[in-house]
Amino acid sequence: MIEDVWVFDRVPEQDLQNRIGGMKRLMAKNHIDFAVIFQNVDRYYFTGSMQKGVLVIPVDREPLFFIEKSVERARMETPLDIIPIKNDKEIGKVLDHNGLLSGRAGLELDVLPVSTFERLKKIIGFDHYGDAAPLIKALREVKSPFEIEQLKKSGRMLTHVFEKAKDVVREGATELDIDATLVAEGRRLGHQGFLRMRGINQEMITLTVQCGFTGAVTPCADVPIGGAGLTPAVPQGSSLKKVERGIPVTIDYGGGYNGYITDETRVFVAGELKEMFRKPYETALEIMEDIQSYAKEGVDCVDIFTRAYRIAEKAGLQDHFMGYREGQVSFIGHGLGLEINELPVITARHGKILKEGMVFAYEPKFVLPPHGAIGVELDFIVRQNGLERITGDPVDIIYV
Repeated sequence: MIEDVWVFDRVPEQDLQNRIGGMKRLMAKNHIDFAVIFQNVDRYYFTGSMQKGVLVIPVDREPLFFIEKSVERARMETPLDIIPIKNDKEIGKVLDHNGLLSGRAGLELDVLPVSTFERLKKIIGFDHYGDAAPLIKALREVKSPFEIEQLKKSGRMLTHVFEKAKDVVREGATELDIDATLVAEGRRLGHQGFLRMRGINQEMITLTVQCGFTGAVTPCADVPIGGAGLTPAVPQGSSLKKVERGIPVTIDYGGGYNGYITDETRVFVAGELKEMFRKPYETALEIMEDIQSYAKEGVDCVDIFTRAYRIAEKAGLQDHFMGYREGQVSFIGHGLGLEINELPVITARHGKILKEGMVFAYEPKFVLPPHGAIGVELDFIVRQNGLERITGDPVDIIYV
């Protein structure tokens, strides 16, 4: 049986009920009569299963979970009642029979392809619809104790892999050499194998190593440091660049346990760090220490970004903060969960008040073309009286 090879905990039924109940309350406030959940991660969030199907959440009735395949596996994964279907055309008939085709539909408009939208509209037959994605994102931004425990287990992967990196980072080793060894190490711990991002054309590699100019290459993705990659077909990640003495090696690694993603960065140096990188690194540490001194529930994310920028500005490094020129990004932190780009996003423009149970990555980094990049990244859980780190290892430069 497939259950014999699983090592992960199923989502507790109470968590699923809380999520569905929370969604219904948000739907009622936003005049949505039924939500059609199509995207795989959202479907998993509400059901505990990612088998092929569609979830319909009526605002005033029990959810209907349609499964095309695998019905047998879905029954092992979710406590919700399942409605087996041969194809998605049967969904409309069941909804019609239950009197659920009237009213306003809620759809994940941020991720739903037009062709799929048109197909769902034809099958289900709704005339009026609204965007359910903001409701789902808002619901997912605060983590339950179960979710936080999964994130902490994911964080243990980070700690182990960064510890292993001490034995792998060496002068003359290629970024890809280091990458391959550390990714394998994480997989042996049960890493799920990839990271998920929400949105069109959003892709993220599990681990990226940069040393020297590859850390200063302007990334096409919305990240401050992305690496050169091996090909224009995948223009991010580790390359065949070799580690040089005195040049920082940044390792950005995403843990992945039971669906939950963590994301941190450490710096390694062969020999002694070159002088040009010292001030940027010390400034990154100062920014990191600052957020840990004051951030907690009730703090505005805009204030967090502003304080970080002022520290960078005081150091005269604002032009290199979170990228350089066209590569400069507008955020310094991003939410974590089942996807690597959840809420909150910490920018100068998006006001968001921190709440107990939010989880985010905070990454003050500096890019210094053509020499390289340096910075740190830590993951935090928001608590009433401060921030709780997901990992516990030191963030000081590791000299090898």
